[in-house]
Parts: sequence; structure tokens; C-alpha cells
Amino acid sequence: MSVRSVCPYCGVGCGVILETHRGKVIGVQGDPNHPANRGKLCTKGMALHKTIHTPDRITHPLMRKSRSEQLLPVSWNTALERIAQTFQSLMENHGPESIAFYISGQLMTEDYYVANKLTKGFLKTNNIDSNSRLCMSSAVMGYRRAFGVDAPPCSYEDLDIADCILIIGSNTAYCHPIIFMRIAEAKTRKGNNLKIIVSDPRKTPTAGIADLYVPLNPGSDVAFINGMIYVLMSREFISMHTEGFDEIEKIIQEYTPEMVSQICGIPSSMVREAALIYGQAKSAMTLWAMGLNQSRQGTDKNNAVINLSLITGNIGRPGAGPFSLTGQANAMGG
Repeated sequence: MSVRSVCPYCGVGCGVILETHRGKVIGVQGDPNHPANRGKLCTKGMALHKTIHTPDRITHPLMRKSRSEQLLPVSWNTALERIAQTFQSLMENHGPESIAFYISGQLMTEDYYVANKLTKGFLKTNNIDSNSRLCMSSAVMGYRRAFGVDAPPCSYEDLDIADCILIIGSNTAYCHPIIFMRIAEAKTRKGNNLKIIVSDPRKTPTAGIADLYVPLNPGSDVAFINGMIYVLMSREFISMHTEGFDEIEKIIQEYTPEMVSQICGIPSSMVREAALIYGQAKSAMTLWAMGLNQSRQGTDKNNAVINLSLITGNIGRPGAGPFSLTGQANAMGG
């Protein structure tokens, strides 16, 4: 029997077809009709059936009466009754605000809906959060600052059309392998017609396909992007197509390639080269992940890369746009 599902391991959300026999998953293959991976799987996805049936996997509830006792197997009815009694006692003695739910970016949207119904609708508390907030809140606020809504204005299909892809703060080859395969295939197919820039303090495997690798200092991402904006900004274009540039223009004026060179620890010529590769492309995309998001300046870093797209007109067109790569397949749903 074949069952279609989604791989839970990373933010790509690859479609999988699970082969089952007598209630056990015995094999897995990529779903050729799924738009995220089009039949491909990485090594993690191909080993899904092995992780499902590992000997130490918990397959039934475990319960103990106190922390000093050992956890022992119990029936689902016993476990659910214990949970219900505990919730009831907490609500009677301390109110609904004494209960909280912490859920995962690996849940389906329908699962999120039911969890919210239980928490907000039934238990009458707003104390529900997803672990997606930890990794994605910077991207959420970056998009909302720029566009008023948390929604990347591009998709996986744009990777096949782009003429330039800037990857910053992401080791895509390891963290989003299927996306990296898609970019690598596009590079093989298009050759010099697709330019790839990889900006990262470490020369990761992702940099292996780069036309330009930028080894900037840790934490200097905003300076690097602002330096690219300094080289590329056209007052006439920006005035016609964007709003609010006056607020950052004075700041951008400080980020000359020479100043950026000192902050980022790279030659000023590299700043200009990266800017011109990006700016001269007909359609340019920017991909980033936790290297930008998980930082005290995470929101500013997100807005910097979004500003780069805005001032060059790389938005709202095929093959262009600022694309945050999430850590889990339904982080945005969370």
C-alpha cells in the first residue's frame, strides 16, 4: 500500500510516497508530482522509513506519579484521563492562563487549527506558540516592515528562472539539500547565464557552486548589503517605485565600499563586484536562513536584503525576490 506524505526534516517540505505493509513503513520514495521536490529526495528523506521504526522509538504513552518514580507504559485512555484531570485541576485552581501549549513547525496546518481550537476555543487561553517563532520571527518582522504582511513574494519555481541568486547566511547544500540540487541543476543548465553569489564567514559546500564567494566577517551582513545598495541605488528609480527611502538614504551614504571593506574584512572591489553582478541581472533572487535570522540584528538583516530587492526592482517579477528559507516545512503555518 502506498501513502503520500511530507518529509518533516527541513523547510523544503518534500513530498514522499511511503510504502507500507501490515501497518509498517518498509520503503520511501520521492513524490514525482509534488512541486517542492519533483520526485527527488536527499539522504535524510530516503532514510525516513528507518527512523520511523528504530528500536528506541516511543510507541505508547509513559507515565509516572512523581518525578522520583520511573516512567512506565500505560494505555492511551489512562494517559488522556491523567492529562484531562490535570488540566481541569489547573483551571479550577489557577485559571486557564496556567496552561500553555508549545507546538512544532513540522505540524500540518490542519493540526495547527485543531490545536488552536483546543487552546483558545475550549480551554479559553491564548497561551499557544510554535517553535517557528524562535527561528522565523526576524523574517516575519522583516517582511511585515517592508510589505505589511508575512509573505515571501517568490517561490521555488523562480529559482529556475533567475539570472542571479545571492545566498547569504545559509549553508543551503546541507540545510535545504533539494533546493541546492535545484540551484545546481539550473547552474549546469544555464552556465554563465546564471550567476551565484555566496556570502558566508565559512567556505561551506554551498560556496562550491558560487561564481563569487564573499568571506565576510561574522555579524557584518547588514554592512555588506548596504554597501551593495550604495553602489546600485538610483534615485530616479527608487522615487518612482518605492516609498520611505529618504529614511535610510543618509545611513546608506555611510556605507561606501571602502567603509564596508573595513567592517566586513573583504576588499572594496569585492563589494562592487557583488553589487554589479546582482544589479545587472534581469532577475535576481536572495536566499537566506538562520545565519541572518538568529541574531540580535536579525530583523535589520532581513530588511537589508529586502531593501536590496526593492531598490533594484527585483520584486513582483518571475525569477526575482527576497526568499527566506524556513527551518521547518510548515514554519510559516505556525
